[in-house]
Amino acid sequence: MAAPRGRGGPKKDKWKSKSWYNVMAPDMFDRAKVSEALADEPEKLIGRVAEVTVQDLTGDFSKMHIKMAFKIIDVRGSDAHTTFVGHDMTSDYVRRLTRRKRTKTDLIVDAYTRDKFLLRIKPLIISERRIKSSQQTAIRQKVFDVINNYTRTRSLNEVVKGIIGGQMGREAAIACKVIQPMQRVEIRKTEVLRQGEIVHVYEDEHEEEEGAAEGEEEKPVAEEAPEPPVAPEETEE
Repeated sequence: MAAPRGRGGPKKDKWKSKSWYNVMAPDMFDRAKVSEALADEPEKLIGRVAEVTVQDLTGDFSKMHIKMAFKIIDVRGSDAHTTFVGHDMTSDYVRRLTRRKRTKTDLIVDAYTRDKFLLRIKPLIISERRIKSSQQTAIRQKVFDVINNYTRTRSLNEVVKGIIGGQMGREAAIACKVIQPMQRVEIRKTEVLRQGEIVHVYEDEHEEEEGAAEGEEEKPVAEEAPEPPVAPEETEE
């Protein structure tokens, strides 16, 4: 006697209806492959976030403690394209920086890039020795000014590269010397609060549509006024 079937007949193999897609990093990382994602429809990939270390992206072993986050915003063929949404440092790396007889100063800075991305930037400021609270206040203001001046004159791509390469932190540390020499300044975490002018470059750009007819003028788009930077404040771990 044949075994009875379950309700609704034989089960369907849901994996056979799904396909693998290559998750690609943004243009700032030369669209390197980040990971693979499985979905039965390309549209279901939109909004997913993939994390990868800078070491995996570039092969630089010294950047293994930096984690990048990319969100899928478009799927073309078997490739899922992403945009940068933030970065973070591993907790063990941050613990190694904060040793005894040093003062750790935290800060939150909301700053606009030249291409109108609004970033929340969280620097970690480590002094060479213990400092007074009044010095911490002055240091927060210095770092706040450096970060805002740095971002407003650069695109998102340039800002991210400056964070990963340490240029932004070095400029902040130099500015703080007039108050107190710093052991180091690291950009511990960033988050994209508002997307700006995203420009994508694909290999098949020669196939793009011509768009509006010749002679037709494009209507100007009203730009939203940027919000003022947030004043420096101490953060809690």
